[in-house]
Amino acid sequence: MPMDERTRAEVERAEAALVEHYPRLVRLAYLVLPPSMGRHRKVLTAHGLVQRALPWRAPRRPAGALPAQRGADPGAGYDLVRQRTVELALAYEERQRPAVLLPTVPFVWGLRLFPRAGGADELALDQALSAVPAAVRAALGLWQLEGLDADAARAVLVRAGVADPEAAQRAAGQVDRRTAGTAALLNSGEFDPCTVQARPTDLLRRRQRVRATAVLAAVLVAGTVAVAALPGGPPATGPVPTAAQQALDPARLLRTPHEQWAETSRVDFTAWPPRGRQAGDRQLLARALRVWAAPPPGTRIVAAADTSTRPPAAPPRLLYAGLIDNVMVVVLHDGERLVRYAEPEGATPTLHFARVDAADLTSAGGLVIGRGNGWLRYLIAPWVSDVAVRDLLAPEAPPHGLHLAPDGVTDRIPLPPADGVPCGHWPATQFRSSPRIDDRRSFLVTDLGDLAPVHLTYLPSPGAGGPGEATGTPALHSWARTACTLRSLRGTGVRAVNNWAYAQQDLPEGGGTATWVCNRADTWRGPGRAVVQFLPPATGPADPGKTAGRARGTAACSPFGRHVLGDVHWQAKSGKWYLLAAGSSEVAGIDVTGGVRAGAAAATLAVPAGPQAPVRVAGRLGDGRSLLALRP
Repeated sequence: MPMDERTRAEVERAEAALVEHYPRLVRLAYLVLPPSMGRHRKVLTAHGLVQRALPWRAPRRPAGALPAQRGADPGAGYDLVRQRTVELALAYEERQRPAVLLPTVPFVWGLRLFPRAGGADELALDQALSAVPAAVRAALGLWQLEGLDADAARAVLVRAGVADPEAAQRAAGQVDRRTAGTAALLNSGEFDPCTVQARPTDLLRRRQRVRATAVLAAVLVAGTVAVAALPGGPPATGPVPTAAQQALDPARLLRTPHEQWAETSRVDFTAWPPRGRQAGDRQLLARALRVWAAPPPGTRIVAAADTSTRPPAAPPRLLYAGLIDNVMVVVLHDGERLVRYAEPEGATPTLHFARVDAADLTSAGGLVIGRGNGWLRYLIAPWVSDVAVRDLLAPEAPPHGLHLAPDGVTDRIPLPPADGVPCGHWPATQFRSSPRIDDRRSFLVTDLGDLAPVHLTYLPSPGAGGPGEATGTPALHSWARTACTLRSLRGTGVRAVNNWAYAQQDLPEGGGTATWVCNRADTWRGPGRAVVQFLPPATGPADPGKTAGRARGTAACSPFGRHVLGDVHWQAKSGKWYLLAAGSSEVAGIDVTGGVRAGAAAATLAVPAGPQAPVRVAGRLGDGRSLLALRP
């Protein structure tokens, strides 16, 4: 409704609704705002635009006119501020920020504000929302946060200027179907800009700015003295650059000699030489360093789980600078993180951070240099001599080789299927190391959304030592049946995933032999996730197994957690149901209590039990300790 048609009563109702439902409105605004703003700016902007959603003033009453009556609909005021909130938040898409919102209020100096971090489900939803337009996020918020039906939500979107509200609602439905419990996740702390954590900004850079301002003032005051100084005196010496200033000097970037990778015992990203045609372009390198140190408004920042986005504290190492699919790319390494700066033509830059400390020959074998709609390109390590692609769901199919550019960039490689898409294939890349530093071993990596690909390994039995490469026939057949479970790990900062075939079990009624696999994912920051999968005899090489148990933040199935136990309900061809359980080699016995009571003095157990029978399964280790089965 135009401003001059609003009555004072309507404005008062809107003000009351805004105050009463302020957290609800700010959460909606925070959801709609572009993820590229960063969480700190999104928090402040969400508060600012909700406070500006209230009409500035009510029109004056004509002389002699009676005061307008308060409407009977108490929700009309809330509808007004919600409509205005959605309009203002949508205006930030494609950098169409309304000038009326500048400067942003509230203004916070010296602190970074961000909502409480959520878990893997919240992270997955946040990544899904980052990939869709603001109109889709608005449609999802009006549906799941506001509880509007399709017609009411469509009306709000139409009034807000959305060109195709039906398409936005369909896309919102797709996001909702790909994410379990969307409404609960959107109401969690991850998306609550009213309950925030505070951290200081970069203290050194802030101190340097204050010092620089003081120095500038001193120079201006002393300018006349400098002009009057006699010529021929000793040359003036400027202040010594600080470490933070040196880190922004492209001339100080570390550059590894091209053949050092074959002459060092530290085979990781520190052994990568600089590559790319723009490796000598100081203007490009300076821009990348400046954006890293102080991202300008609109910069899209993507960070792997638990990866810092702090500015460089010392000159980083240059790994690559060049043009990748019409995008200028610079990759830097500061000893702990990979930082990829992408500069699309005519668009705002992107910074992508990934933690890679303690990388080795395999985990530093490549990085994602470019990514597009359904494809990616790797920049391979200088010690990788051959690259091929294979489908994990087709273990018998041979890999096909990839062409490498002279600077180490691969051809396009298909991406693994996204969530909600049938898992009919899973591309993995097979690297082979150079004989100059290794025995030309092959190893498999796959993409899970971060800069560093994930190393896939296989452990056939407890007595086989540590995990080996997943390139042999048994390993490929094991991964064919478990690869699709990798989708749950996307964007969680995973370094390596191992399949451990910890037990085999003869099934009742001549049902064949089943394999019990513990799928262990290790993150760069340390904690891991374990999933026990039951693999009965399959009709096809890629038939998926059944998840028997899972645990997060655990050492299970790692060198520091070698004992594991799982159980599952299984139906024989006769139609009869059984409870099956299997433990690793040091499990000396299994006890079942609850709806079924049974025991076995062995590492496997099979007893008749209904599919819904509640049970508690515990194992007895050889040293007398007990071990509970992982729960689904």
